[in-house]
Amino acid sequence: MTDPSDATAAGAIAIALVDDQALFRGGIRMLIGSQPDLRVVGEASDGRQAVELAARTRPQVILMDVRMPVMDGIEATKTILAEADARGGERPRIVVLTTFDLDEAAATAIRAGASGFLLKDAEPEFLLAAIRTVHAGNAVIAASATRELFEHFQQAPAAPAAPQRYAELTAREREIFLLAARGLSNSEIAAAEFLSEATVKTHISRIFAKLEVRDRVQLVVFAFEHGLV
Repeated sequence: MTDPSDATAAGAIAIALVDDQALFRGGIRMLIGSQPDLRVVGEASDGRQAVELAARTRPQVILMDVRMPVMDGIEATKTILAEADARGGERPRIVVLTTFDLDEAAATAIRAGASGFLLKDAEPEFLLAAIRTVHAGNAVIAASATRELFEHFQQAPAAPAAPQRYAELTAREREIFLLAARGLSNSEIAAAEFLSEATVKTHISRIFAKLEVRDRVQLVVFAFEHGLV
């Protein structure tokens, strides 16, 4: 198995694979291995092993199956992020993988801090792009899953009133918040609001801080949970 320090030294993104199907892990490992900027630093077949693997190898990105024996992906996600916070180190970016378009387990994993949601049958190029995207600090949700995510929150019980921290957003920040919640990229928001991308990035960072959300996935969840879109 590749030493994670070698991956770091080479500048490659260190990735951990967590899935109870060895054949699936093997396919993803081969795909990642074909990319010079990506490197698999470890594998786990259940959530408990994933927690141990994350502590030992400190991957930058984790591809996490939702449904596994011993400990599922939701609990593993919560534990891994909590332990990273306790150490004071950088949190790994966790991308949830599932065979379902969207179910409560996947939605819960997103609330728990996962940075993305992908279907296992996603195109290889999309999976590779997703890894690079979350590593860069952004979030990803597959297009079909995005629609399902929106429907999931639309079908949920009546949304509670938005918390006070939403009221602290400026008028401009609310406009940008709503555009981001609908899935627009920074460049699209910049065009819609007649702003530079740098300005949009600054606004997005302030919105994250004020709403106490980690990324765009969390922002979408916040918006739909509170009936804001």
